[in-house]
Amino acid sequence: MSGLRLSVLDQSPIRRGGTPAQAIAETLELARLCDELGYHRYWLSEHHGTGLASASPEILIGQVANQTKNIRVGSGGVMLTHYAPLKVAEQFRMLETLFPGRIDLGVGRAPGSDTRTARALADGHAMADLDRYPDQLMDLYGFLSGTLPAGHPYRGITAQPAGDTLPELWLLGSSRASAQYAASLGWAFCFAHFISQEGPETVLREYEAAFQPSPFLSAPRTAIGVSVTCAETTERAEYLSWSRWGSRVVSRARGQQGGGVMTPEDAMAIDYTGPERDYLEYLQQTYIYGDPGTVRGRLESLAGEYGTDEVVLVTITYDFEARKDSYRLLAREFGLGQ
Repeated sequence: MSGLRLSVLDQSPIRRGGTPAQAIAETLELARLCDELGYHRYWLSEHHGTGLASASPEILIGQVANQTKNIRVGSGGVMLTHYAPLKVAEQFRMLETLFPGRIDLGVGRAPGSDTRTARALADGHAMADLDRYPDQLMDLYGFLSGTLPAGHPYRGITAQPAGDTLPELWLLGSSRASAQYAASLGWAFCFAHFISQEGPETVLREYEAAFQPSPFLSAPRTAIGVSVTCAETTERAEYLSWSRWGSRVVSRARGQQGGGVMTPEDAMAIDYTGPERDYLEYLQQTYIYGDPGTVRGRLESLAGEYGTDEVVLVTITYDFEARKDSYRLLAREFGLGQ
């Protein structure tokens, strides 16, 4: 049995020809499976105006936690720049009250949407200034813990339902700035390797060196979020991965949001431009795919290189059964639940 802890980030992908309702139903089914398999935590993402159905992780968390028994459940993450910290604190206070000791609050600062959709989320108000993000983080923690400092305009306001325990607090990001925020606040930090592979070892080392203990966390805690597809053979895993690669190229390079996850055949049939082929090759080099032994070796190597003991797996395939099989195979390979 490996000492590496395995967790899941589910973005509720919508396949071409499928519906958002099907994607949410698959999220619930996959969560039940991963709970049975012995995965450590199950995070739900927040995205708007894309081919991903998970727009409200705070609602999905309650459903997933209610349909599972042991796995931790949380957000990966709430895009705090859209919201008032008090509202987020009360949502997760409620979840922690309903499912004590099982809730994670992961926070990010990316919009999780295009600019127009972000404006709609603000409903005519000025979109949150990223310069305010550190203050939002401090207010969120203050509301959750009841420790807003003296002189704070909202001191004395209690986030309800108040209780003795907090959700586990994580800051998610792919930049040094996010890691620095997490270190200064004393929060755990997850590096989004599936978004950016630029300098994660430096970012994580700097986070650990700068970490300031908090009442919530006495020592630094890290994880890395990684795109993974596992199948019985490496050839099969590569074939399945084309769905993710082609969809990413179409979404990023061509700006075609919301089209859904394409079939491997459709992805391989695209006449990619030169720059698109460059991006495709980049994805293929950084994406982890293969048979169970190959994937395990790469995950353990990556975790060792970055000095972490937890990887959060993001697996997107057109075929939902293949997606479930990927998690089954890795659970067996790593000896989860034993």
